[in-house]
Amino acid sequence: METFLLVLAALFPVINPPGTALVFLSMTKYASPDTRRSLARRVAVNAFFVMAGSLLVGTFILTFYGISVPVLRVAGGLIVAAAGWELLKEDAKKTAEEPAAEERQADYTPHAFYPLTLPLTTGPGTIAVMISLGLSRSAYSAQDLGFYVASLLATVAMAIAIYVCFAYSDRVEQLLGRGGTNIAVRLSAFILFCLGIQIIWTGASDLLAGVFAPASVAK
Repeated sequence: METFLLVLAALFPVINPPGTALVFLSMTKYASPDTRRSLARRVAVNAFFVMAGSLLVGTFILTFYGISVPVLRVAGGLIVAAAGWELLKEDAKKTAEEPAAEERQADYTPHAFYPLTLPLTTGPGTIAVMISLGLSRSAYSAQDLGFYVASLLATVAMAIAIYVCFAYSDRVEQLLGRGGTNIAVRLSAFILFCLGIQIIWTGASDLLAGVFAPASVAK
């Protein structure tokens, strides 16, 4: 239970399902409620596999390709910040205009993984958290299944939260109205942009610390 709550507490502020749901709603604004719920289910399943894969094999993949966690944070932070910036630049007038025929008939299924799952929902911050949790068990026996079972249960709980928030994000629009939803989406996009900058800063700080630390030790 302690591990379950620890992993859940580490993931929730990074993923932020209620806030991300507003961005999801903005990116699927021409989809029908049934299509949005089907898409939310796909995103939730994809998010679970991203989180579970990062926990179980993320360390191995990074080691195999020689990629450090700080580099992962910088690269992923750039993607997250770019996604937030694009949403911030989106013309607000489009929400009041009648969508074009091709937009009303758009197929959102190809976008279920990118960009809706990665980097919007489970981005580099989530991956870095899960890899860090996996690294914390590197000194323990591989047979320590309790930690991994509790962690996977936490990822299941987070995937369920993602589905519920995304599938019923249209209820938020009905509650807030078009203007209120537009304001909430802009704020969420700004937070997403800031989160990307924060991830970049964290990764860059670790990289710079690695560069200057040997010099200070040598002195």
